[in-house]
Parts: sequence; C-alpha cells; structure tokens
Amino acid sequence: MAEPLFVLVDSAVVGHLGTAELAGLSLASTILVTLVGLCVFLAYATTAAVARRVGAGSTREALQSGVDGLWLAVGLGIALAALLVAVAPWAITTMGGTDEVARHAVVYLRWSALGLPGMLLVLASTGVLRGLQDTRTPLYVAAGGAVLNAILNVVLVYGAGLGIAGSGIGTAVAQTIMGVVLVVVVVRGARRHGASLRPAAGGIWGNAVAGAPLFVRTLSLRLAILLTVFVATGLGDVTLAGYQVVQAVWGLAAFALDALAIAAQALVGHGLGSGDVPRVRAVLRRTLRWGVAAGAVIGVVMAAGGWWFALLFTSDPEVRTAVALGMAVCGLLLPMAGWVFVLDGVLIGAGDGRFLAWAGMITLVVYAPVALAVRAWAPDGAAGLAWLWLAFAGVFMASRALTTGLRARGERWMVTGR
Repeated sequence: MAEPLFVLVDSAVVGHLGTAELAGLSLASTILVTLVGLCVFLAYATTAAVARRVGAGSTREALQSGVDGLWLAVGLGIALAALLVAVAPWAITTMGGTDEVARHAVVYLRWSALGLPGMLLVLASTGVLRGLQDTRTPLYVAAGGAVLNAILNVVLVYGAGLGIAGSGIGTAVAQTIMGVVLVVVVVRGARRHGASLRPAAGGIWGNAVAGAPLFVRTLSLRLAILLTVFVATGLGDVTLAGYQVVQAVWGLAAFALDALAIAAQALVGHGLGSGDVPRVRAVLRRTLRWGVAAGAVIGVVMAAGGWWFALLFTSDPEVRTAVALGMAVCGLLLPMAGWVFVLDGVLIGAGDGRFLAWAGMITLVVYAPVALAVRAWAPDGAAGLAWLWLAFAGVFMASRALTTGLRARGERWMVTGR
C-alpha cells in the first residue's frame, strides 16, 4: 500500500493549493504509478520464485534469487528516473496537459522521479520477504514511510513554501529511505544463509525473463489506466481533478484488498513447491471469500463516505460533487474487484504469468472502445466521472473477473515442484 498511500497524501496536501495543481498531480502521478506498476514484476515474480524454493527446502537459492532481483531493481530505477526527468514535458503534453496544469505536472514529475530507484528496491526486497512469509517487516516499513511522507509533504509544501515541488521532493526522500531499510534486511538474511551479494549476470537475466509475462500483464493494466486518464482529461479540469481523488482512494482500497492476493501468492507458491495441491485449493477458496467480503465492507465505506472524503482533498464544490458520485460507483463495484485481485494473486503465485499476459491484453481490447465512447459522448463534470468509473470499475474489472475465474476453475495452472 506504500505507493497509493503516497499518492493519497500528496493528493490531500496538493489539493488545497488549487484545482490546477490537483489536476497536474493527477497527470504526473498517473505516469509515475504506471512506471512503478510496470515494474511490479520485481515483487510478484520474486515472491513466487522465493516461495517455491523455500517450499522445496532451498532457502539459500531463494535468497540468491532475491539478491539478483535487487540488482535488477536498482539498475532499472536509475535508468527510468533519468529518462523521466528528460522527457517529462513531452510525457505530460502527450497525456493532454496544457498551460498551468502541465506546468505543475512537470514540476512534480521531475522531483518525484528521483525516488524511483528507492521505490523499485522496495518492490524487489518486499517480494523476497513475502516469499519468505515475512509480511511484518514490509508492513512496518510501509507504515513508517507513509508517516514520513505525510510529514515531509506538509513541511515542504506549506512550511518551506515549495508548493507542488515540495510534495515531489518529500515523496522521493521517503521512497529512498524505505528502499535502503528493506535492502539492509534482505542483505542480512542473505549473509546469514550464505548467499552471495555480488551481481550475477545469469541471475539478473533470469529474473528479467521470469518477470517478462508479468510485465506484459501489468502493461495491459497500466494502459487501461492511462486510457482512463486520457478520457478524464478530455472531459475537463473538474473531471480530471475529481478523477485524481477517486483514483487515489480506489488505489488505496485496491492495494488493501491486494494484501489477500499477496498472501495467496506466497501460500500458493509454497504449496506448489512442496506438492501440496489440496492446500492450494483451500487457499484459493478461503482467499476468494475474504476478498469479496472485504471488498463489500470497504465498498460501503467508499460509497457512503464519498462526500466526506472529498472535503479532505478540495474546496471546489464542483470537484467535491464529482468525487462523491465517482466514489459511490466505485464502492458498489468493489466486491467484484476483490474477487479479481485475489485470483490475480493465486495465478501469479502459481507462476501462470503467460496466461495472465494474454488475458490482460484481451481485457484491454474489450475496455478500450467503451472508454473511448465515454470520452466521445459523456458530459463534463460529475456525470462524466461517474460514467468513466462505471466503464473502468465495471466493464474492465468484469472482463478480468471472467478470464481469471475460468482459468482458476481448471487445473492447468497448478504445476508442482521447484
């Protein structure tokens, strides 16, 4: 939940600077979250690989794979940060940003990009710890990072008078500190079990190849989100600003539900590594029940509390109305999302990345014409935002629920052994 918490805090702090700043944050944070999301294979593939090796009794090999993942993460992070700083104006313009909104977006994007190496190290090291079934350490670091990010944002944005740049700087600093702390934990474990800390070209390449299908799967998700932001941009500043708030809350809820998917990843990987198929089926049933139930509870809170959430983020009455209506739509559809997130986790834990890649692209093809129809025909403001979220949280998520649900009913994904 670290990255959506950062976006949520940034949205709350920046939202009171003005609608243009909040709209700029929407564009910039979408690009940042997209890049981080595309690299989530650093966590997902590592979790599955480490869990399988631990289940098969090879802890040293598991940690060696994790160390190679850390090297891959830091290399990718530095390259992506440099690229993003260089192309920030072009990226914002391509997303539809203009005038004052674009100026604020570029400032935030460039400062926040400096935290990308730290954030990718967070992903890779968290994947290692999840595979070892240590979920407490990432929890403590994520909570500490969220608190630090909130403090830095308020101090730099308002105390130091840096405006939206202060929000980007605060986020980058918090992400870097989180990455360092988690890397230290993984390195200590690797030393304790005799794993080498040197980068191994074969191991780094192996991590990259193993993560390729999950990269494609995540690419389909992020393209869908980018398309959603493109539609919101075309419906006006009020819709775009409202989308940013609803997306921040949706992201937090999604990653909270994804905690069940992470548990499923580790338990399914461990179960398949040890050849315990009945246990894998039991994990599937139980996490699905929890996913739908948790989605229903969180959904009620979102739908009923939309107006109150809006007060925290903006003083613009039009944006508040859009947020309240958008949150109501999301809340109603969140139980289905809980089902989808859990199935994703189960199949990722089983190493079924190739199917998820194909399924992701199919769902994107289904969603694209619906989203473009909203841009063409939906009205501006609150009604447009409601239609947009109905398309994304309804049509897109339903397509994912159907494809992953049919896959989970069969047995082709349950491959046992290391």
